[in-house]
Amino acid sequence: MAILEVKGIRKTFGDVEVLKGIDFSLERGNVLAIIGSSGSGKTTLLRCINLLERATEGTVSVDGELLFDAKNLLAQKDNELREKRLHFGFVFQSFNLFPQYTALQNVMLAPQLQAKKQPDYKQNKKAILEQLKQEAISDLEKVGLGDKLDFYPHQLSGGQQQRVAIARALAMKPDILCFDEPTSALDPELTGEVLKVIRDLADQKTTMVIVTHEMAFARDVADQVIFMDNGSVVEQGTPDEIINHPKEERTRQFLSRYSQQ
Repeated sequence: MAILEVKGIRKTFGDVEVLKGIDFSLERGNVLAIIGSSGSGKTTLLRCINLLERATEGTVSVDGELLFDAKNLLAQKDNELREKRLHFGFVFQSFNLFPQYTALQNVMLAPQLQAKKQPDYKQNKKAILEQLKQEAISDLEKVGLGDKLDFYPHQLSGGQQQRVAIARALAMKPDILCFDEPTSALDPELTGEVLKVIRDLADQKTTMVIVTHEMAFARDVADQVIFMDNGSVVEQGTPDEIINHPKEERTRQFLSRYSQQ
């Protein structure tokens, strides 16, 4: 059974239709790469999937649970959507770390806020915080930053900051990890260290949706690739089908701009 089901997603901004009816599913433990030119709707689709944007039409389901239905848009309150959004971890293009907090504090912040909602938080605060700290350390170790726990964002390279952002997303134990062009804000020298972390997560069967311009990376890591153009899915299939042997002329035109290695 698919962990993620996206059906009929449309999104309009005023008179502009940015998404024109997107359908796909994703199996647990698989990686989906979404590729396409700038302005093709990739980021908007990602934001609609994890409910940061409300789609104009369509539904989003995770693990059989209907999280979003545009037909019942008015019935879904913001606080309910925030809770449903916890099914997803999101790693942005820009790192969006809090500059006043250390790497460890950045990773602990959201789980700590969530823990405060527990009825026994006040009675067991010390034990809960210690557990959250150990889990945050483990998440930072997963991304190779176990020696940077007490470093502030300005003391870290761009690649290290993005890895903290990945650890922060992991800290909420999401069902699906979403990346919006995670290397676009990085120098080429720093891109590799972030891609290695994502490769390691893929090896650990982390379910991921990745918007990327890294064609070789998408080809090597993804189980499924979607090529988008002008708000529509032009082709979807395996990396070999889409990147190595595209059927559609528009896909071939897009890929011709990238040297395949």
